[in-house]
Amino acid sequence: MSALARWCARGRFVVLALWLAALVGLGGAVGGIGSTFTDSTDLPDSESSTAYDLLAQAGAATDEGASSTGDLVWQTDGVPVTDPPVVAQVSDVLAQIAALPGVESVVSPYDAAGAAQVSAAGDVAYASLALTEDADTEQITALADSLDSETLMAVTGGSAFDPGFSTGGGVTEVIGVLCALVILLLVFRSLWAAVLPIITGVAGVGVAALAILLGSNVIALPSYSMAMGSLVGLGVGIDYALFIVNRHRKALLSGLPLRDSIAQAVNTSGRAVVFAGATVVVALLGMTVLDIGILTGMALGAAVTVLLTVVSALTLLPALLAVLGNRVLGRGQRRALAAGGPVTEPGGGLWSRWATAVQRRPGVLGIVAAALVVLLAAPALSMRLGSADASSDPTDSVTQQYHQVMTEGFGPGFDAQLLLVGQTPDDASRAAFTALAGELSAVEDVAAVSAAPPAAGQEIGVITVTPASTAQAEATADLVTALREDVVPAAEVGTDLQVHVGGSTASGIDFAQALTSKLPVYLAIIAVLGFVLLALAFRSVLVPLIGAVTNLLSIAAGLGIVTAVFQFGWGSALFGVGSAAPVEPFVSVMVVGIVFGLSMDYQVFLVSRMHEEWARTRDHRRAVRVGMAETGRVIATAAAIMACVFASFGFTGERIIAELGVGMGAAVLVDAFLVRLVLVPAVMHRIGARTWWYPRWAERITPRVSVEGEPAAPTEDTPAGGPVAPELETTGRR
Repeated sequence: MSALARWCARGRFVVLALWLAALVGLGGAVGGIGSTFTDSTDLPDSESSTAYDLLAQAGAATDEGASSTGDLVWQTDGVPVTDPPVVAQVSDVLAQIAALPGVESVVSPYDAAGAAQVSAAGDVAYASLALTEDADTEQITALADSLDSETLMAVTGGSAFDPGFSTGGGVTEVIGVLCALVILLLVFRSLWAAVLPIITGVAGVGVAALAILLGSNVIALPSYSMAMGSLVGLGVGIDYALFIVNRHRKALLSGLPLRDSIAQAVNTSGRAVVFAGATVVVALLGMTVLDIGILTGMALGAAVTVLLTVVSALTLLPALLAVLGNRVLGRGQRRALAAGGPVTEPGGGLWSRWATAVQRRPGVLGIVAAALVVLLAAPALSMRLGSADASSDPTDSVTQQYHQVMTEGFGPGFDAQLLLVGQTPDDASRAAFTALAGELSAVEDVAAVSAAPPAAGQEIGVITVTPASTAQAEATADLVTALREDVVPAAEVGTDLQVHVGGSTASGIDFAQALTSKLPVYLAIIAVLGFVLLALAFRSVLVPLIGAVTNLLSIAAGLGIVTAVFQFGWGSALFGVGSAAPVEPFVSVMVVGIVFGLSMDYQVFLVSRMHEEWARTRDHRRAVRVGMAETGRVIATAAAIMACVFASFGFTGERIIAELGVGMGAAVLVDAFLVRLVLVPAVMHRIGARTWWYPRWAERITPRVSVEGEPAAPTEDTPAGGPVAPELETTGRR
């Protein structure tokens, strides 16, 4: 690592040119090639996907076609929608829409084909539109708006008019970065030292974003990959650079020459960055065990971003440090250093006093910290995974207005229709299918039923069931379960009839259930992974066990806060994503993977310094106290920066990203301030020196992992128990 750092320092302008060339080259390639994201959530083994496959075999159109669909809905006040002036006005607008490029068809409620598109009360009607990708939806919306008058209101909606994914135009990310800059200025008291982690993190994320755009043309990546990469990459990238810059400043103040200081910082904290980044990448790539394409794509995008932020910290940052020289120090520090001799930064302070307090009252403080974490995690027990629909959108949004008008006219389940696709190979099964269609209207939460029996020469029939509740409602999920487990099996008995419940709502439920069923396996995998990595790093059984358990506590707290804010609705409106709704299925897995990696980082930063002091003195109480005192400041600073960056994504107005930002930001704060700086040291104090026990047989068979370079040469004060463990924390003693 030191050789790499010295090369980057010597060839600093070459390194800067290479990074600039990478940005320009990738940017040019993206400009020429573009991107091709896909958000398909196909589940090959799900019942809903089987239903779609059967429809495709029968030649029926599905939502996989080239066209997108939408609606123009209008509502009258005081007159029916069939009033001649209303019919004339609306028909004229519909004719103009039908003549627009990209409009394949318009089914009007005033035609025989659309007769069912008028509400029972007669005050709401809608026209169904089939559009190609190049259709001008803004022009269609403008024509719809032209219908508005004192007695008539019109609005467009449906998938064709979905505004699509947006992260707020980058404004929220900028706010998060500015907050991180303020924190760094307060800590370093040097503008250049504060700016360097920002530059390094942004450069890594920028190159990664361009790489993801290009990669979407080669492998299936969802549109969320960009935001996911920025969300994770900005937080970890700034933190990783922080550790190296802080170590470099310490080395400069101790009197080391510039290049030696850079080499030492990269060879020590740089190794920790590699370990930390590898942990996050492994946790993200572990999501492939879930075997869900869109989630794998999101994980790949985030993993690439983390990897490139590590590369940026190990190459670009040393080059920038070499260019700036002593300007990473404050003016007072530079003057003191120039006056002669090393400069010692003041020690002790808040974190030293806090470490002493935890040592004196480990039981009480540990119980309080654990109780707070459990309290924050408790809502996760009620977490329900599912996709939010427009009913929970902000009240002033067009999508919510569309949903409200359609609900008033056609019920809340108008966009939650279920498709019961039946295979009817003989007369008996066809009769059973017809009987099933007649019985469905009596099933709880069913608002309407329409059946299309098999056509001549066909063996596939379709029953469309409209629920009485919205797509995101728990009652709709219960209806799908009742149909699959009770109603349909009863209809199939004694015949060759096979019915599969599908539709977009059922697909969303299947997707959520697939994630829920595999989440325990993923949790077990990362818990074991964390145990093994920490055991290799610290030659201990209890240290990795404490780390694995506390990692799970931090994850649970993050999920609990997400559940409380977004599912219970305790503050979701503050983030501009509307009212209460189920937690998006992706969020639970992404929070588990990313928070695991970040928790591992902080555990290593904390325990490594403790382990170093233990190896030097064999005084367990002192080791825990000193390790906590000397790492407290950097862990708190890193967590505050990461929480600012994560939390800023909570205000994008995009529910999935908001849930991830709030969940991970909260989890990082809980992990740093309650778990790593209270609970873990309290538990270690209570356990005592047994914390460092490691079986002899394990010592013989497990390889040694050097997280931060070679240990210092032993002195006469070094005990016979073994070599001094290298320091990992960036504000520690030398």
